[in-house]
Amino acid sequence: MAKFVKGNQLNAEIESLFDDAESQLTIISPYIKLHKRFIDSLKPKLTNPNLEVILVFGKNEANKSRSLSQEDFEFFSQFANVKIYYEPRLHAKYYANQNKAILSSMNLYDYSQNHNIEFGIVTYREFGLEKLKEKVMGVELDQEAWEYFNKNVVDNSTIKYHKKAVYESNMLGLSKKYVRSEVKLDLLTEELSKPKRMKSDSKSSYNVHTNKAVIKTQTGIGEAYCIRSGESITFDIQKPYSEKAFKSWNYFKNKDFPEKYCHYSGDSSDGKTSMSNPILSKNWSKAKKDFNL
Repeated sequence: MAKFVKGNQLNAEIESLFDDAESQLTIISPYIKLHKRFIDSLKPKLTNPNLEVILVFGKNEANKSRSLSQEDFEFFSQFANVKIYYEPRLHAKYYANQNKAILSSMNLYDYSQNHNIEFGIVTYREFGLEKLKEKVMGVELDQEAWEYFNKNVVDNSTIKYHKKAVYESNMLGLSKKYVRSEVKLDLLTEELSKPKRMKSDSKSSYNVHTNKAVIKTQTGIGEAYCIRSGESITFDIQKPYSEKAFKSWNYFKNKDFPEKYCHYSGDSSDGKTSMSNPILSKNWSKAKKDFNL
């Protein structure tokens, strides 16, 4: 059984999937920034040692914190039994628990949930005659997706964090009791630490011919961030995009189209930046000082 969902219905299905997770929860999304509703759904699961959580994120190989923030990592690391993987080529989005799964266009990113046009295909694990019917018809979308993402995507990704539930045996080994969780591997705490901006020995100038503010340092041009992709670029308040992102923006040339990052800091902007306003208001004073605006 499968159904097509979109908009608020898609958000509700993902939230329901989180609510119903008891023994297994798989989250595969290049970008992760949890909406408060999803956090509220997952919080009651944090201390459940019987729930195995598998998380795969991707993109931004040079600065993984733009795909998975330190804040969200700290939230997921509270689960009693969790593995976090990284795959730089990841573009697919897949969410699953022990009973159902969602193949979707939507990142697990609050901006996508609130602003983008997204869809999903919800599949269920059927039993009895309905499952037999699916086998006869050869329609096993759920099983095929499950095997692909777990055997191909997860197994071929690099594990970056592993926290494992530890049990002690009781009654001659016939039962077991959860006692604690142990971190077996943690490469993310250091990798998600945000790199410092260049601020030392700077000399600023303003090019009146190109109408661009530029800061020069001993190591070159001051670092800034593309407001669409978050990647490192040269500071240019008139063109706060990477070359690839600028070509995309230039197709429609909508100066007020909401973007994802602050040009000055690289912080997530939640749609509050744009071509006409590339710097978050909280960073404007610092940007003016650093780049002599």
